[in-house]
Amino acid sequence: MGTTQLETVPEPKYWHLRTVLSEALDSEFSVGEILPNERELAARFGVARATLRQALEQLELEGRLQRRRGVGTTVAPPRMGVAVGSERQVWPGASGDDWQATDCALTVPSPAVALMLEAGEGEQVHTVRRSRVSHGQPVAADLLHIPASSVPELSAIDSPTGSSRARAVLRELQRLDLDGQDRAVELGSARADDARELDRLPGAPVLVVTTRFFAQGRTAAVSVATYRADTCRLTFGAEGAVEIHDAPRRQAS
Repeated sequence: MGTTQLETVPEPKYWHLRTVLSEALDSEFSVGEILPNERELAARFGVARATLRQALEQLELEGRLQRRRGVGTTVAPPRMGVAVGSERQVWPGASGDDWQATDCALTVPSPAVALMLEAGEGEQVHTVRRSRVSHGQPVAADLLHIPASSVPELSAIDSPTGSSRARAVLRELQRLDLDGQDRAVELGSARADDARELDRLPGAPVLVVTTRFFAQGRTAAVSVATYRADTCRLTFGAEGAVEIHDAPRRQAS
């Protein structure tokens, strides 16, 4: 990282510094590398430490930096790629699935999910909790809602609770012939339970991806996946599909 001094610019100093730092992260630093301390950075760029902190906080919000107590400020790993508009249609838990099933319980889904599943008022469904990790960091949490009619052969005796129960539900779901699926993406705020699982503060920006899986002429399952907004970016393909791709990140030479 060079010692370029900031010149007078019409934009806020911290934002200009954020741009300079972002360019340096692309060209001079590798993933996981620790940045110089605040005093050294402030001296190099000729800014007050308060201005530097604002720039670092902005880059952390954008997912470019990670601040770890006892370690310092490090360069964050590349944003995780998740194809939202992909033509590849498979059941959750199928070969190549990057999600980890952690728990399963009978729950009453939200009114919106119950409507998609055509579930009756107060009707319980199997809810499989799944998580996704990238570079050792939690990046997404998923609640997969499956009505009993989609897994009629499921035995409550063999796998009553926990991850084994979750895997059993997914295995039974995959017995159905998948007719298709659709997805919707919206910006949201992390709820308390999502925030804990994603290591974010409640209210932090998240992307909510809702997927409906169709089989036998009906909605067989509904997935509501919550992604940390600082771990992905949305792009629009040539055919209008919405996809989340890796953010390009050059390594230090």
